[in-house]
Amino acid sequence: MSLEPVRNIVIVGGGTAGWMAAAALSKVLEGHHQIRLVESDEIGIIGVGEATIPHIGEFNSALGIDEDEFLRATQGTFKLGIEFVNWGAIGDRYVHGFGFVGQATQALPFHHFWLRMAQLGRALPLEAYSINTAAPRAGKFMRARKDMPGSPVADISHAFHFDAGLYARFLRRLAEGRGVRRTEGKIARVSQREPDGFIDAVVMESGERIEGDFFIDCSGMRGLLIEQTLKSGFEDWSHWLPVDRALAVPCASAGPLLPMTRSTAHPAGWQWRIPLQHRTGNGHIYCSSFMGQDEATDILLKHLDGEPLADPRPLKFTTGRRRQFWNRNCVAVGLSSGFLEPLESTSIHLIHTAISRIISFFPHAGFDAADIAEYNAQTHWEYERIRDFLVLHYKATERDDSEFWNYCRTMPVPETLQRKMDLFRSNGRVQRDGLELFAESSWLQVMVGQRLMPKAHHPFADLRSEDEVAAYVQHVAVVIDKCVKAMPTQAEFIAQHCRA
Repeated sequence: MSLEPVRNIVIVGGGTAGWMAAAALSKVLEGHHQIRLVESDEIGIIGVGEATIPHIGEFNSALGIDEDEFLRATQGTFKLGIEFVNWGAIGDRYVHGFGFVGQATQALPFHHFWLRMAQLGRALPLEAYSINTAAPRAGKFMRARKDMPGSPVADISHAFHFDAGLYARFLRRLAEGRGVRRTEGKIARVSQREPDGFIDAVVMESGERIEGDFFIDCSGMRGLLIEQTLKSGFEDWSHWLPVDRALAVPCASAGPLLPMTRSTAHPAGWQWRIPLQHRTGNGHIYCSSFMGQDEATDILLKHLDGEPLADPRPLKFTTGRRRQFWNRNCVAVGLSSGFLEPLESTSIHLIHTAISRIISFFPHAGFDAADIAEYNAQTHWEYERIRDFLVLHYKATERDDSEFWNYCRTMPVPETLQRKMDLFRSNGRVQRDGLELFAESSWLQVMVGQRLMPKAHHPFADLRSEDEVAAYVQHVAVVIDKCVKAMPTQAEFIAQHCRA
């Protein structure tokens, strides 16, 4: 194996994925490598990734980005969780919030005490016991107060909503300021060397030949390098996640500025609502086997809060992942690596983790097979765990009002998900697999919110008297309610700190 260093990195495609990769690598490599990004202004970006999860803060922080500056530049708002409407049954509403639920004890997770009280009719809905679910209901927001340990306000965990196009532009300025070279134009063909099939250059329509040692494919769903050139294969998950179409449209802002994304289930899919400072992002993701585009468009426009600012833009996709994320001297990042619908705002997170993994396994020019295999294995595992969490939303439902929901409710699911559901259904046990993305509190909130209630709770929750447990559970809700009432509204907080 050659231990010669990789010198020339070529990123194919811009958008969020391309410029996140360029910004991160230019920061880490400090000018020791040439980084070239190739994109075409004529090729649009998907742009549905406007909602995030808290890990995006770590990415921005590593790049030295000031949070308020970032929010002003991207018309951003804060996000404490996602509200799900009509998922478990028509009329249901629950919030999947970031952070903790309840107050931790040494012996037992809080939710077992809550389950005991809920089974006795002496508990509020689960979202009353987390500041990340109670605050967005009231339109309240503040950053975590780490100087107040023991208070719920110390545990506030936040992410963002932002304009993905503006974020890419923001990162482009950073990356170009650190030496990344951008080439505008379309790629005519990809050149591979003999005899190993490694990519050695992309050839532009202008005739320019852009050579590289290491290629990062951020070309979106078409996977220009990873699939069209290297034939890496695709694993289709549409039997578990059958939605395959989307319509996206912005509308004028209306109503209070709530710090949460909203996902509203419809007869053959769901609609997202993402509030930004200057507009609201909306979209309807649906299954074309159960609904046509005209009906899907009517549903989307009927449920907008404000006047549409453009015509709905149609998108097609197949849920699944590449069989190889890293193949030869090319690694796929973003939608070129696979598609998982943005139900839990994981798209940008998967870009982030791919970049972090590339940095961990950054190659020599010899591209060691063991490193590539481990990169692929870790990424496969990550996709599978997120897949299971998304499938849970469709499987755990009592809806029987349409063919789509009847299919989802009765479909077989991956064994890894069935095991989690069975454990929770029996005695309320929440099992997190290693360092998978979604923690116990996330699985708990979605399973309860989707009406998957346990038959029993942990026996230790019965060691205290009923009144003692009731007082304990009530105290948690009272403290959180007092904290929420003392918080500013999100609109007030943005006006003070980061108005665009």
